[in-house]
Amino acid sequence: MKIVFFEISEEDQKILAGMLPGQDAAFFKEKLSMQNIELARGAEVISVFINSQVNKEIIDALPGIKLITTASAGTDHIDVAYARSKGIAAAAVPAYGSHTVAEFAFALILALSRKIFPAYHYLREDNDFNLSNLMGFDLYQKTLGIVGTGRIGKNTARIAKGFEMKTIAYDLHPDEKFATEYGVEYVNLPALLARSDIVTIHTPYTKETHHLINRENIAGIKKGALLINTARGEIVEAGALVWALNEGLIAGAGLDVFEGERYMKEEMASLVDSREEAFETKEGFRTLLENNSLIHDRRVIATPHMAFFSREAKTNILETTAGNIKNFIAGTPSNIVLP
Repeated sequence: MKIVFFEISEEDQKILAGMLPGQDAAFFKEKLSMQNIELARGAEVISVFINSQVNKEIIDALPGIKLITTASAGTDHIDVAYARSKGIAAAAVPAYGSHTVAEFAFALILALSRKIFPAYHYLREDNDFNLSNLMGFDLYQKTLGIVGTGRIGKNTARIAKGFEMKTIAYDLHPDEKFATEYGVEYVNLPALLARSDIVTIHTPYTKETHHLINRENIAGIKKGALLINTARGEIVEAGALVWALNEGLIAGAGLDVFEGERYMKEEMASLVDSREEAFETKEGFRTLLENNSLIHDRRVIATPHMAFFSREAKTNILETTAGNIKNFIAGTPSNIVLP
């Protein structure tokens, strides 16, 4: 069976080749797109990551495809419903780094709450031991609001318990047993925003969670709160976050993901000029400008979608991806995603 991998580093290519002996596998560093669709011709299985937009056009251009795998938990970059209508299965990696991402969220929380980045800058760049403007705050007894209590959200709550924080959460499907065990109080989203000293996003990205945090509800956030997003950029409306920072509603943000992230990556990779006519939509151009504003705001810690990126999580991703492919070939599909 011909298998074509995209967005795979040279190191990971060797590991996957060893995990799939005897298979006709090809590996490419670049993302899958219509510009390089020929690389996937004849493939029965394609494996991608979050930067490859496997849409209707891509699917129609590859009539021999039987399985689309993604080395991620999220599948918003794949048109799963259309693939399924064409008899094509889609598989993901549902649980590769729930501890990994939760730990990273707390790294952002600690860096913001104790102003570690400006302190580092002052000392390294200015040789300045002056503590002016570096007063932080304790996490002890502060209220953490967790949006989404799946695996990552639950691990975030467990860490918060170690800091003796008060934890509230919003989820459409509350886990009351977990809440009782870890002292988590479920509330609605407006109440969570109004009460939390720190809001951290851990919900999957779906049509229903698009702009879950928006201009309307962010206006009700507790003044001086911190906002952390290690989930998906589109869950938080970029323009609303810029507005909240400029209005002084939010004291800071830790962002590992961004709305319209692909526009940012394309601009940075190709060094194109940021003119409005260079984008498919005015919304894409506006979002790029908003993200540039966020990245260069000193109240924001911005990282390049790396919350998942630990040795342990990467090993889990590769093993699960290879397992999904082997199981599909053996007729026992695993981790299949439904529309």
